[in-house]
This record gives sequence, structure tokens and C-alpha cells, in this order.
Amino acid sequence: MPKLSVIVPFRNVRQFAPDTLGGLRANARPDFEFVLVDDGSEDDTPVLLERAAEELSRVARVRHVRRESAGGISVARNTGLDAASGEYLTFLDGDDWYAPGYLSRLVAAADELGCDFLRTDHVRVTGRSRSVRRVPVGLRDEVLDPREVILPADRTTAVDYPQVWAGLYHRRLLDRGLLHFREELRTAEDRPWIWRLHREAESFAVVGLLGVFYRKGVASSLTRIGDERQLDFVPAFDRVVAETAADRDAGRLLPKAVRTYCAVMDRHVAERDKFEPAVAARLRGLCADALRRLPRDVLDEVLDSMDAARAARLRRLRRAPLRAGRGAA
Repeated sequence: MPKLSVIVPFRNVRQFAPDTLGGLRANARPDFEFVLVDDGSEDDTPVLLERAAEELSRVARVRHVRRESAGGISVARNTGLDAASGEYLTFLDGDDWYAPGYLSRLVAAADELGCDFLRTDHVRVTGRSRSVRRVPVGLRDEVLDPREVILPADRTTAVDYPQVWAGLYHRRLLDRGLLHFREELRTAEDRPWIWRLHREAESFAVVGLLGVFYRKGVASSLTRIGDERQLDFVPAFDRVVAETAADRDAGRLLPKAVRTYCAVMDRHVAERDKFEPAVAARLRGLCADALRRLPRDVLDEVLDSMDAARAARLRRLRRAPLRAGRGAA
């Protein structure tokens, strides 16, 4: 069994893939496995990956999986999970990269701490600018209960840091069904994923390692495209709320889930000019319906605790007319 499997989906990233593949090469070990998933690329990415797979196989184990049609990031990651055989698993996006030696340090930390998963800081790269983004958990290099860092509801916490590639996950989580992604979600797939991980895993730790570089602002990234795929945050957070409402600690955790949902709604509505008019109108309708679906008592408590301007916007949105074909909540 390889010590580590790194799952890397690629889709039309010819411009950036050399950096990604170079970072893998700078971290290669004979007991590491790189799972390269080409998600139906239509540019020269497949040629790059074929060449890279051959070169990397001299210094590490390589699995190269070619999907004939694009399934999206969730499908591509799940394809990689199904192919991976490592004791530990992690993810990298096809336009991001690693610093040399980062993965060995990450695995050494996991071996020392012995917990279900690790979370790490990362470096955000925007053009030529770089900034450090830190896990919003104060304690470092100490094994913690993942459930206990979901709260408090009114602060940024571990579930608000959903980047799946900023961490390392033991295979027992895969065996328990905690690492696969919901394939119907084209965006925001990491939100129900991180909530489930923190509710159901038994132990985790945060380590202060910097070595994964996230490329922000790529024009082809779904976070930059104002089409209807961005609206998948609604079913994603519907799932978070439903699963949290069924949790044994629903009374404690549900206000956090509802508050985060409201904050994300407000942000998307505030940025509605980036959408086509029809998509912007659908966004408002979906958010209004979602607000009416939320538990009334919890939502009222959350809105009362938010700043006045944001709470007022959300209350107006909740009072918006029902969309055609929808009944009252």
C-alpha cells in the first residue's frame, strides 16, 4: 500500500498544469501515488498528462485516469478516490502546486499525531501577489475533536475553511464513506463535505505547514463564472442544514449552519451583477425560497444576531413573492 495518494483532477488547464506537475515531481517518493484524473479536457492537457505520467512513474507510483466527457470536480475527485490505494489521501487542483518536500512533512506530521485528518494553512496566489490563509483554529499540533471546532456560531470557524486540498485524510475516513463528494453539485461541493467531516470524524489536528499554493482568479475557474452553476450553493447548504438538523447536537450546531447559509446568500445576492439577468433573478428566487424553508425560530435568532444592514436585506428577501410553482414554506 502506498503511504500517500494525491488525487489531482485536470480540466483544460494547459497553461497551469506544468506548475502542478512540477510540484508533484518535487515531492515524489517511491511510496507516494499520484492519481491524475483528466476530466474530459479539450485542450492539450491530455498530452501533457500522458508525458508527465511516464516521467513521474520513474520516481513515484502513478495512476492516470482519462474520462472521455467532463463530469465536474465532484465526479473527478470521486473517480480519483475510487482509484487511490494510499494509507493517506489528499487532493490538489490542476492549476495549483506544491512547494518541494511539502508532502513528506505533511505525512510525517500525520504519523506523529495519529488522528483522522489534518488541516493546513495555504498560500493564495493572485497574479504576482501572495498571501497566507490560515485555518481558523488557534491550537496547532494538538489532536482535537472535530465537532468542537464547528462553533461558535457568530465567528469564522473550521467549517468556514472548506478547501479540501488544505489537508490530509486517513484511509479509514474513505472506508467510512466520509470522503466522497455529492456529484450533483457543480460548485460548493466542499461545504456539505467539510461539515460531514467535522460532525462524523473522531479526531483531527491543525498543523502550521505552508506548502500548497492556491491560484486565485483563474478565468476558467467556476468561482469566476457567473452562470447558473454558481447557484449550486443553495442545494449544498440545504444539505448542510438538513444533515445538521438530524444530528444529535442539532440544538447547538444548527444556528451555525443557518448563519453560514445566510451569510453566503447575502454575499451572492450582493454580487448579483456578475450574473446574467435571468440567472440573477433565479438567484433571488432561490434564496427567498430557501429562507422560507429554514426553521423559523432558528432563522429569527440568527437574523437578530447579525448586523442590521445584512439582517434587513435578508428579511426583505424572505418577504419576496413566492416563485411560480412553489408553495408556501
